[in-house]
Amino acid sequence: MEMGQRLLRNFKVHWQRLLFLEACLYALACACFTYLLFNNLVLALLLFLISFFVLVAIIQPWRISLRQTSNYIDAHIHHVSFSSGLLLEPEDNLSDLSKLQRYRVSKTLEKGLKSLNPPHHLKRAVGVFLGMLLIGVVLNQLDFLEKVGLNSTIDGTPKEINFAATDTLSKKAAIPKLISQKITITYPSYTRMVKTVTTEPNIKAIVNSSIQWQLQFDAQVSEVSLAFMGSTIPLQKNGEGYSIELPLEASGFYSFSFGTAEGAEFTSDLYSLEAVSDTPPEIEIIGLPQYTYFDFSDPKRLELKSSITDDYGIAEAHIIATVSKGTGESVKFREEQLGFRELIPRGIQQINVSKLLDLNALKMEVGDELYFYVEAFDEKEPKPNVTRSETYFAVIKDTVTDQFAVEGTLGVDQMPDYFRSQRQLIIDTEKLIKDKPSISSKEFKSRSNELGFDQKALRLKYGQFMGDESEMGIGPSKASEQLSIEESNKKADGDEEDLLKDYSHDHDADNEHNLVAVEKSEKENDPLHDYLHNHDDPEESTLFEESLKTKLRKALTIMWDAELHLRLYEPEKSLPFQYDALKLIQEIKNSARIYVHRIGFDPPPIKEEKRLTGSIKEVDNFQKQETIQVDKPYDAIKSAVERLERFIQGKEAFKAEDTSLFTEAGTEMAKLAIENPSKYLGVLQGLKGIQDNTRRTIENYKLVQRGLLSALPRTEQVPGIKAQTSDEINSLFLKNLDTYD
Repeated sequence: MEMGQRLLRNFKVHWQRLLFLEACLYALACACFTYLLFNNLVLALLLFLISFFVLVAIIQPWRISLRQTSNYIDAHIHHVSFSSGLLLEPEDNLSDLSKLQRYRVSKTLEKGLKSLNPPHHLKRAVGVFLGMLLIGVVLNQLDFLEKVGLNSTIDGTPKEINFAATDTLSKKAAIPKLISQKITITYPSYTRMVKTVTTEPNIKAIVNSSIQWQLQFDAQVSEVSLAFMGSTIPLQKNGEGYSIELPLEASGFYSFSFGTAEGAEFTSDLYSLEAVSDTPPEIEIIGLPQYTYFDFSDPKRLELKSSITDDYGIAEAHIIATVSKGTGESVKFREEQLGFRELIPRGIQQINVSKLLDLNALKMEVGDELYFYVEAFDEKEPKPNVTRSETYFAVIKDTVTDQFAVEGTLGVDQMPDYFRSQRQLIIDTEKLIKDKPSISSKEFKSRSNELGFDQKALRLKYGQFMGDESEMGIGPSKASEQLSIEESNKKADGDEEDLLKDYSHDHDADNEHNLVAVEKSEKENDPLHDYLHNHDDPEESTLFEESLKTKLRKALTIMWDAELHLRLYEPEKSLPFQYDALKLIQEIKNSARIYVHRIGFDPPPIKEEKRLTGSIKEVDNFQKQETIQVDKPYDAIKSAVERLERFIQGKEAFKAEDTSLFTEAGTEMAKLAIENPSKYLGVLQGLKGIQDNTRRTIENYKLVQRGLLSALPRTEQVPGIKAQTSDEINSLFLKNLDTYD
């Protein structure tokens, strides 16, 4: 790049940087003013980012081009003679005179650009920044927001405790000012969190933390108490102030109240007390299938890797392994607790552990099963949280049960052909291979075809578990009936009958192996297909979990191949597929076994002298009568809504006995406000104002009544006749509807 073009590009970049700096100064002015006014760093940073991007979008520094830069230079440097545009043209397109002028412009710009500044408004931006900064400092020193009453509600929660008089006579008296409020939060020792001191009355801490309030007034007060969820606890006199310390056991709302020597009573607003529960540990098993199978000759070792995390610290973790021996009613279980290789330091928040499970060391034999899971405890006091992972399974295959032998002295109970098992098919196939040299070719093919048909029947039987009951039935279908009609017509025409047609596996018909693309089915044209749960679809069957479905689908596919070779009179090639299908079926059966702890009722032993006597003299029928009273939910809220309606209409005034009603309604509302404070906290504060005689106005009555009505659950609609109003227009409209119907 030539020197002249480089000078133009540098000037353009300098121009763009000045515009970006100008936008940054304006945005910084807004952010500093916001921080000084509201003392909220997050809000200030958010406003800075928003202002900066908005101003950059308005100024658009990226739109400054080299051509625009050249025009600005031509207008402000006279020695260039409006020729800086030559620097942007390719040198090959210029004449000798233009090249000479281009060289002169480059030399002129090297000196002239040092004294030329791009157009900007940095001075105005600096002035705005300093002005906003000065105004923010002044308003911050004057506590402007506190004087106008906005500082306590800028983030939706009050920052300091405010008091109001509870009766009209006390409203004229001066309220003792709270000159000091200090809240100390001491967390449980196992969390290893430092003690927190704050003035924020809305408290959020972990369960079992200790909360201490210390209040100091500028005048003499008496009977300072804390009200929490219906209970009142007095504060203790401590020097010049009052203090109280309580454990945080549950979420709720609290308020303070006090009296003066003149008999005036004052109460504060409601403040939230949120108890955060200690979450239990989280356990993740890494890279281990839920079912693991070992053959007799395999190394029976299993590598278990796990990641354990907790929010405050792990106390202990181990493996619970249960060995199952035997089958049926003779099954026995042995449970052991195994440790990990790694030593788990007490209080660590995250750790990766591992363990090599040796099934031989656990004294497992052929046919035994192992059930194991990871169990972890945290350091919560007094009772720790416990988490256990999913149960994993390890099985040593019993190969003896998979081998089949038929002794000559024992008879074989042959099942019907339609329900011949895979074992019997394997036995018959091996027998056919053995008898092949001694039988005729026709008999060999006929028996092979029959075995193929039996294999198909077995496949269809297992296919029913995948939801294939409608489209893969063993019995004749409509299509087969139609084919039989066509075949009879062909016979009538003199066609030769195919004796093996009913037993052969015709790959060119019915698209049995999906070798040819079929036309769109009705299922694909159905717009509701994606939203329906179709049990007839094999892929949507939910009889098994996903892993078992995959194995069963694989077994059905292998049965296809086994049937294919039997139909092709190749039983030797079919036999390996049959063994694979049998292996998968056996795994599916074993996977369906689930270990559960023995539970139930153990009856007391029967006395020996009463056994087999047939006497029922002391046997009486047991009868029990109990009256259960159903608690009506939100009964106090319903009564408070009715009572507020009388206050709004002016029929009755607030009475002393109404205090208990609104107290109960406030207790019921507090339970809802804990779950949804943004919706019900204002209603709860208005309800407390009615109870304490600080906000007994018509507007507050209506506000609280609307909030109480929104909290009530919807009642069930009971069928019945409802009162309806009718006029002449509606009657004519309904009459016309009946006419056109």
